[in-house]
Amino acid sequence: MITPTKGIAPQRALLTIAAQVSLTLTEPMTVSQAWTALKTWRAKNANNSALPFSWFVLALDVLYSLGALQMQNGLIHKAVKP
Repeated sequence: MITPTKGIAPQRALLTIAAQVSLTLTEPMTVSQAWTALKTWRAKNANNSALPFSWFVLALDVLYSLGALQMQNGLIHKAVKP
């Protein structure tokens, strides 16, 4: 689920989706803006596999758990490394 396996294609692995989310977070966004940006990015980059919102949220959870995301004032953004 987190990494590609025999049953999980690389484009559906949470690390792949998390990386795509990270690419689309060019500025602080609301969750719905990030969801729209990710869907737009995937369409532009010929990634046509279905992506439910729940997988997007799980990808956000992975990024947050890794310390790569922060949420402040209702906006998610990339974490600033000291």
